[in-house]
Amino acid sequence: MSVPEQNLNPNFSKKNLGAIKVADLFAGIKQGNIASLSQGITLLESELPEHTEKANELLKLCLPLSGNSLRIGITGIPGAGKSTFIESIGKTIISEKNKLAILAIDPSSSLSKGSILGDKTRMEDLSKLSEVFIRPTPTSGNLGGVARATKESMILCEAAGFNIILVETVGVGQSEIELHYLTDIFLLLLIPGAGDELQGIKRGIMEMADLILVNKAEGENANAAKQAVKQLENATHYLQQNKYGRSVGVKSISALQNIGVIEIWEKIKTDLEMWKNNSSFNDKRKDQSVFWFDQSLNNGLKNIIQQKSDWKKTYDQLRTEIESGKLHPFIGADEMLREITGKSN
Repeated sequence: MSVPEQNLNPNFSKKNLGAIKVADLFAGIKQGNIASLSQGITLLESELPEHTEKANELLKLCLPLSGNSLRIGITGIPGAGKSTFIESIGKTIISEKNKLAILAIDPSSSLSKGSILGDKTRMEDLSKLSEVFIRPTPTSGNLGGVARATKESMILCEAAGFNIILVETVGVGQSEIELHYLTDIFLLLLIPGAGDELQGIKRGIMEMADLILVNKAEGENANAAKQAVKQLENATHYLQQNKYGRSVGVKSISALQNIGVIEIWEKIKTDLEMWKNNSSFNDKRKDQSVFWFDQSLNNGLKNIIQQKSDWKKTYDQLRTEIESGKLHPFIGADEMLREITGKSN
């Protein structure tokens, strides 16, 4: 039975991370030990500076064992039935002798940083299976919905032997495009009968999506679902193929009644196999690595600025001027860069 991470060790907390030996943690992850995997992800999520070196060491050890999974991203408007869909398709995935890790990005308060952590209760059947690992991760107010350590968590899950990774996001807006840079295939879930299925769905997300699924296509919703599919097909018809030569597909399903879900899993496997054969798969992963390198570099530079007193003072002054409207953001950034590089012009 899959055990909630927080209950694996009642005495375990982030304070205990300092006593953990990275080699022991890696050995446990390599053996597929769920407690070690959970503790490793907690180490990655820690914002304490003293944990950063250990987290990086753990990542280096796990990296050679990673990269062989299929990474599937799932997003959609609130109420689209993302967790129900994951429960349904997850059972199909497990029936084929796969090991499934679900990284559910959990809504959290930008003030308290508290999270709902309700995904285990919304995936009751999957949470009981030993082949399934479910990890809710608080967004800590990140509007993009993709938690900071999600990509690193994938590496640890793959090192632990999970060959299918599902990432579910909160579905809150255009920043969901970040999901494109985490996964091999990107699914967007919508629902019929909402008045206008395209409301609130940005063009950028639709262009990034590989497959749009109209969920809840059962009973009285069946006709509305057909109409929604037609509308979406018309809308996506005008979208150009993305840089990987992929076009957006549109299908209707009922996750609740398991209608069309098996067919979607078969399509996912077929598409991924085709993309692997034509280099599209590897090209996207290369772009993802560069994207996250740039993101990490940007975050690292900002951290360095905060740690160096003179640079932090300049940063705070520039930020105050920008907030008051006295200084343009781009000009402020140029001044900050000149401070860092020591160039006067």
